[in-house]
Amino acid sequence: MFQQFYYRFLRWPVILRVLLLAITVIIVFGAAIHYIEPKTFPTIFVGIWWAVITTATVGYGDVYPVTVKGRLLGILLVFIGAGVLSAYFASLAATTVRSQNSHIKGKTIFTGKKHTVIIGWNGRSRSVIEQLLKADYRFPIVLIDDTLEQNPFPFRQIHFIKGKPYNDEVLRKANLVMAEFVLITSDQHKTEIHADMGTILTLLAVKGIHPDVYCVVEVLTNENIMNAKRGGADEVIQTNKQTSYVMMNSILSHGMSNAILSMLDQLNNNHLKFIPVDDEWDGLTFQSLSNKLIKEHQLLIGIKNGEDTIINPPLYQIITKLDNLLVISK
Repeated sequence: MFQQFYYRFLRWPVILRVLLLAITVIIVFGAAIHYIEPKTFPTIFVGIWWAVITTATVGYGDVYPVTVKGRLLGILLVFIGAGVLSAYFASLAATTVRSQNSHIKGKTIFTGKKHTVIIGWNGRSRSVIEQLLKADYRFPIVLIDDTLEQNPFPFRQIHFIKGKPYNDEVLRKANLVMAEFVLITSDQHKTEIHADMGTILTLLAVKGIHPDVYCVVEVLTNENIMNAKRGGADEVIQTNKQTSYVMMNSILSHGMSNAILSMLDQLNNNHLKFIPVDDEWDGLTFQSLSNKLIKEHQLLIGIKNGEDTIINPPLYQIITKLDNLLVISK
């Protein structure tokens, strides 16, 4: 029985073992001094108080042994207790340092929920995180990457996990089953084809663990757009195609790139978003609803129905409950 407890005790963390030993020493010596000098230490609690003060080397002097036996016990407590208590605080400091280093190095498991997982470290993911932080994003953010050596935001509310994102163990460290949103960015260290292959592989791993999580993936080549959708991507961002559209519009209409960026800049209080159709809007024309929304400081520019989005539809287009409205709002 004792041997089994001893082996279990050895498997405990060092800090718990030292703490238990320190508490035991304090209680034993506190009880002993009470029985040796019951007049000076009328209760066991007073004895424990004296033991704590003595081992902590504070020495208030409010109570102290007056007999030879009591003072010998006090000497023994100083030799034993002070060393045990010092070992506890040393273990506590070492554990704190290890925990901090583990957090910075990306080895700590994330235990939160309703968080956003961003996979891959590059200029785009960095910009996304910085924008979210500036916008006071209220959900926790978990960054997964295999190339970083430490958390790029060590003093912000970003939890970093180092590892290959298509590895189930790494995704479980990010507590993926409790995540609300996942963004998978392209690997900047690979060619476009290989980067897309890695993105789709990661997507399959994410959907395999949490099929219902809303997942946005970045794809570089047109050939892999359909593969990403087959893999379960809820939204596919075609980086090269979108960039080429901005460039083309800048050629045709000078300054268009700045206008598009301004329209998408959430920090400048511009919000390009989809909103559902209220019951009172059902059956209205695009023109009449547009006039109504303008009074609410919302500019109606398009309609989304299923996978189809129509920008600047005919003014007589009828709005239905199945539509989503694309608006720019303040």
